[in-house]
Amino acid sequence: MTEVFHSIKAVAQQTGLSTHVIRVWEKRYGAVRPVRSESNRRVYSSFEVRRLDLLRRATELGHSIGNIARLAPESLEKLLENQPPTSNAGTTGSNPTNSNPNGSKRGVDTHKLIETCMDHIRNLDHLALEQVLVTAMVSLGHQGLLQRLVAPLAFRIGEEWRLGDLKVAHEHFASAVIRTFLWSASRPFSPSDSSPNLIVATPSGQHHELGAVMVAAVARNRGWHVTYLGTCLPAAEIAGAAIQNGSKAVLLSVVYPEDDANLPAELRNLRKLLPNEVKILVGGRASVGYSECLAEIGAVVMGDLQTRYPSLDAIRSRGH
Repeated sequence: MTEVFHSIKAVAQQTGLSTHVIRVWEKRYGAVRPVRSESNRRVYSSFEVRRLDLLRRATELGHSIGNIARLAPESLEKLLENQPPTSNAGTTGSNPTNSNPNGSKRGVDTHKLIETCMDHIRNLDHLALEQVLVTAMVSLGHQGLLQRLVAPLAFRIGEEWRLGDLKVAHEHFASAVIRTFLWSASRPFSPSDSSPNLIVATPSGQHHELGAVMVAAVARNRGWHVTYLGTCLPAAEIAGAAIQNGSKAVLLSVVYPEDDANLPAELRNLRKLLPNEVKILVGGRASVGYSECLAEIGAVVMGDLQTRYPSLDAIRSRGH
């Protein structure tokens, strides 16, 4: 039987992935290996299309593409069979069958929403981007918005920036709009006078903001009084703010780069400057690059958004 090959546009239509994501997964993670057609265009076998579809479904469950990109299809299928969709976590009474293979939940195609958001970001269209967020908030709820739209959108923005397809101005624009929207959307969860204080920031050398913005929104949702300091702060500034407002914990977002030679010293200095009872929490895709140092200072390493809830709840309920 003659093997059938597919163009990247056809693969995108079949899998629900954008052509950009397919290229990133191929170049950055080696997820697929297309071949060249007679006209020198990259084409994908049916086997590769199946792999991409399985990978897309697994990432929607919360798995990092970096951890699963090279798994065999059989292993990916077992992964899908053994883990319920994280999109339903935290949503009382939700039914896994409400999510369709294209990333939809209750009729919302999140892949399409991400593409729409990216168009508005490239056009620097503040009102249009905000309107998409409002619509998604109504359809998905606060947690669904974070997990199903904002988190993958932040990943997409970061990837396009790293590949040179998105300017720094566009990333800053998106971060500002999303930060303002999420902070406003979390007002119904405003803390009480007895809520513990949490500092959220990124350490020196970490300029990417969206990860910190998302976790600040999650923490506020979980009943913390959040003081958001922004990006690229020295250890002494973070520690000073935490001591001033009596914070129970400091949460750092570490997204890029994964190999900053100066960051371990900053983390050790932060631990030294903070009172012993103040916990250091670290999340973000680049945190694995500093795992040795994080273990040394006793930091709590947080995974994706869904796995951060138990960590925040446990520390919040724990006495000094």
